[in-house]
Amino acid sequence: MLTFNHVDFSFTNQPVFNDLNLQIDQGDFVFLIGKSGVGKTTLMRMIYMDLLPQNGYVEIGEYSSDTIREKELPYLRRKLGIVFQDYQLLDDRNVFDNLAFVLQVTGVPRKQIKRKVLHALTDVGLAHKQNNMPNQLSGGEKQRVAIARAIINDPALVIADEPTGNLDPETSDEIVEILKKINQRGTSILLATHNYELVRKIDAKIIRLENGKAVKVLIRKKED
Repeated sequence: MLTFNHVDFSFTNQPVFNDLNLQIDQGDFVFLIGKSGVGKTTLMRMIYMDLLPQNGYVEIGEYSSDTIREKELPYLRRKLGIVFQDYQLLDDRNVFDNLAFVLQVTGVPRKQIKRKVLHALTDVGLAHKQNNMPNQLSGGEKQRVAIARAIINDPALVIADEPTGNLDPETSDEIVEILKKINQRGTSILLATHNYELVRKIDAKIIRLENGKAVKVLIRKKED
């Protein structure tokens, strides 16, 4: 469902990727690891085609960076759920309206919005917080809302860029468990992190970015 094929990318002659190849299949849970500055966020931006390769191509479902037109970008992005480290919630709207807004801009009928919002909030254990404002939530709750927003359109792939970076270890574990449950329903997950302890707790594929390439790695899992 996601392919990077011989991708080269640079920022103003600063190489990031050199002949990078990567494939994620439907239903995969993949950790993306690597040192700070190695290109994890750049790779994520290339998935939703905010950045395009200089050579090679990125393909998501029927969309390819070689051929996609600007007017098609919104349709591609509806197939993706995106979770950021800093939540990116709308501070002037309550939890319910943060999620409803996503549906409103994609033209979902009003009758379906309440059902879909409550279903997504139930998935992350926050239906009881639907009327709270973001500043009334903990960091972990904000990230749960961000995950609910990411899954509300039933995406084929959720990409999470350091979603536990601002959270304590216990809350980080809870966030990953939520993503794991979403994955078990068939949604593919790509989670970028520098937290190797987190990686060792989950049975998942692991890809490390290094020297401009993607390398599959095996990390011995922590015993229970």
